[in-house]
Amino acid sequence: MIEEEVGRLLTRRKLTIAVAESCTGGLVSHRLTNVPGSSVYFLGGIVAYAYAAKEQFLGVRHDTLYEFGAVSEEVAREMARGARRALGTDIAVAITGIAGPAGGLPGKPVGLTWISLSTRDAELARKFVFGSDRQGNKEQAAQAALTIVRDYLLVRA
Repeated sequence: MIEEEVGRLLTRRKLTIAVAESCTGGLVSHRLTNVPGSSVYFLGGIVAYAYAAKEQFLGVRHDTLYEFGAVSEEVAREMARGARRALGTDIAVAITGIAGPAGGLPGKPVGLTWISLSTRDAELARKFVFGSDRQGNKEQAAQAALTIVRDYLLVRA
């Protein structure tokens, strides 16, 4: 499983990770902590669903939320930076999206998800549009987030 591979890579490189989750509701943290020994590299996760929680716990700027919306590249990037800062980790990954089946808007369909990775020397954000199935969207977003972390660790770290 990918979470085991991520764990091996983090352990081998002596790196730590934090997670900021919105639409996945803790699923990425759950998958990472299912791996025995994950306490060596997983320092914590913040599930910030509401705007106020994103601001208070992750340091997402109020103006960013209201200008771009919670499901945006800008917010995903600020969530990742905030999780890394709050938990003092080498890497953080953040996920924000519209899980569905309702909640889509013009230009922001159900299934739209932004995932961002923040490290001390790099940052990236990727956009996905999964589908209309809530559980499927959550699972695909978690898988995509873990894939982004793994790919970063294989190439850059």
